[in-house]
Amino acid sequence: MKFFQVKSVEETFNLIREQIQPITETIKIPLYDALHYVLAEDLVALENVPDFRRSTVDGYAVKASETFGVTESLPGFLHLVGEVQMGKVPSSSLQSGEAMYVPTGGMLPEGSNAVVMIEHCEDMSGLLNIFRQVAPGENVISVGEDMEKGHILLEKGTKLRSQELGALASQGIIEVSVYRKPVIGYLSSGDEIVPIEAAKLSLGEVRDMNGMTIGALVKGWGFTFQYGGIVQDSREEFEQRAKELLAKVDCLIVSGGSSVGTKDYSVEVIQSLGEPGVFVHGVAIKPGKPTILSSAGNKPVIGLPGHPASAVIIFHLFGKAILEQLNGLPYEERRLTFAKVTKNIPSSPGRTDYVRVRLFNENNEWHAEPIFGKSGLISTLVKSEGMVEIAARSEGVQKGELVPVIIFQ
Repeated sequence: MKFFQVKSVEETFNLIREQIQPITETIKIPLYDALHYVLAEDLVALENVPDFRRSTVDGYAVKASETFGVTESLPGFLHLVGEVQMGKVPSSSLQSGEAMYVPTGGMLPEGSNAVVMIEHCEDMSGLLNIFRQVAPGENVISVGEDMEKGHILLEKGTKLRSQELGALASQGIIEVSVYRKPVIGYLSSGDEIVPIEAAKLSLGEVRDMNGMTIGALVKGWGFTFQYGGIVQDSREEFEQRAKELLAKVDCLIVSGGSSVGTKDYSVEVIQSLGEPGVFVHGVAIKPGKPTILSSAGNKPVIGLPGHPASAVIIFHLFGKAILEQLNGLPYEERRLTFAKVTKNIPSSPGRTDYVRVRLFNENNEWHAEPIFGKSGLISTLVKSEGMVEIAARSEGVQKGELVPVIIFQ
């Protein structure tokens, strides 16, 4: 193929969807260890939740019809006949003209069909004054209303977050079948890159901050990260180390050496790792134009720019899309908030610009302050909470314009 044929952002996302195949290997793991894994099968509810009628408030179980028409000026009167203990079955059923105290989550006694909130009642030594009417089923969760036995609880392909784990725990499910979590390998390249443990730098050297930031993103998104270290500017060594690491992981990330300089042979090495090979070399984007994306034997390979800000932005955009696709999740770019920009942001038509922004709230409105700076400036990352996309067809955005912001996660 001819390298450095620039793709648009939309074309790049489409190619990722076409080229990256999800991992299909499944494993069974304890529920306690299942956070961020993706379900490999449908799961049905084994029990009704709740399996008894439950109050959603502190109040009094009543027959709803006996409250119809009551108001603060014309209250109703019922006899209070005890209270429900949490975790216990009510000692008696409710008869006409009676009410029973029930706490939030408590079981309703037989004969009742609604709960009046405690603040709408007054206990006068066993005679309950009711100042508000309730409808049948009000302040009550019915049997199976939350989860119904035999119905699909979670579908295959669901990513297990804390709330999904809680739903499974409520059913007594202690083990799940999931897709194996991808292992992501990382190599930094460049004669100037040294380990972060280096106590003192020689002139021209920089510590490997990309290995730290990309690794933190990978782990923060719920994937397994394997740091492969630093490789010097030697094509033979780079190719050997890349092949060795790729054999151990499901996706390889390489940072540095992705542009068109005399020593930037990353694209040729990445192409040599396996078929079908490089499908993106160059994206009409700023920062991060010399991005490389490849597939080597169904394993994605990502060539990131060496500049820290460029690497982070590209990895947020395309790296996350690749990892989620590899994990069996359809990637959807999430515009997590909208904010008004505080300054004009110019842009050149024909490329998509991503500008780092600082978010702040003023007068109950979110504002996005652009953090301008060159792609190699680490400080621009530290100061920013997200980025604004300026579409390729746009010449920029005006101060005060409401724009979508992609939050750094």
